[in-house]
Amino acid sequence: MRTKLLAIFLLIILPLLMLSCEENARVKTQEYYDLFNTVSTVQSYLGDTDEEFDENCDTVYTTLSEYHKLFDIYYEYAGINNLATVNRLAGRESVEVSPLLIDFLLYAKDIYSLTDGKTNIAIGAVTKLWHGEREAAEDGGEGKLPDSKLLAEAARHTSIDDVIIDKASCTVFLRDPEMSLDVGAIGKGYAAEMAKRELEQLGISSYVLNIGGNICAIGEKPSGEGWRTSVRNPHGNGYVASVVISNTSCVTSGDYERYYTVEGVRYHHIIDPETLYPAEYFSSVTVFTENSALADALSTALFCMPYSEGEKLISSLDGVEVLWITPSGEQFMTEGVSKLKSE
Repeated sequence: MRTKLLAIFLLIILPLLMLSCEENARVKTQEYYDLFNTVSTVQSYLGDTDEEFDENCDTVYTTLSEYHKLFDIYYEYAGINNLATVNRLAGRESVEVSPLLIDFLLYAKDIYSLTDGKTNIAIGAVTKLWHGEREAAEDGGEGKLPDSKLLAEAARHTSIDDVIIDKASCTVFLRDPEMSLDVGAIGKGYAAEMAKRELEQLGISSYVLNIGGNICAIGEKPSGEGWRTSVRNPHGNGYVASVVISNTSCVTSGDYERYYTVEGVRYHHIIDPETLYPAEYFSSVTVFTENSALADALSTALFCMPYSEGEKLISSLDGVEVLWITPSGEQFMTEGVSKLKSE
């Protein structure tokens, strides 16, 4: 597999940057709290003016806000048809949507094929049951498992082939009235990628976007250096790796962020489409690659498959590096990550 130098902050933690006083004076930061139910951060190392930075932040926010509304499965918005609309009308009628949403859904179908169904936006009927129990337990609290019969029934309504997309007419139809789309495994990464591309088209570099842990680094620091960051230990305090990365995207899927407990056993939010239960192969999977949408999708898929299958998938792709951490603390990594850790 081709090794490439990576460049950004790792997702699992807030960026830990070792900055000089001069760098601190130049760095500008803007945060948003109303997108994708998380914190979104824009950072500039470019030394641009306040006015230029504000304009670039507006570009990022406008793009992210549009996708936030399109991908929302809980609320509908005046003047647009989004995924909540598509889900509500499942089995009843086609829904005319934005071309942006059509492009995303076509990409999601491609990702389904690439990952052999491990990243499946049509799994909403199953994830809805887990989400309901986790919400009832108030994230991290004590709760109960979804009914196994209900899970088995929900699994019958997760076929990606029942998502009918007509690109010419910009319509989506869910052929199965019991199915539901859930793009949590790929939506933030895709939106971050689109925002990154908007800045790149403006000729912007030396920016870092952190969309709820989905990291996109645009270029490198003006000095030519990358950003040094650390990968969080999923089993406790501290970090398991420190790397320097630039001009790429990074996403981690982990079992320690969103979860609840049942009789002392912790159940996280990443559902294996084969078992219909939280995947048990890893505690965290971190993916580095240029495309944030791909990084997001792969981190979920790799989390839900044995290492041997994941390594085979990654070896077939160019420009993708991965760090796997098992529940016992064992680490597996591609050559590119290994070299970065040793620096």
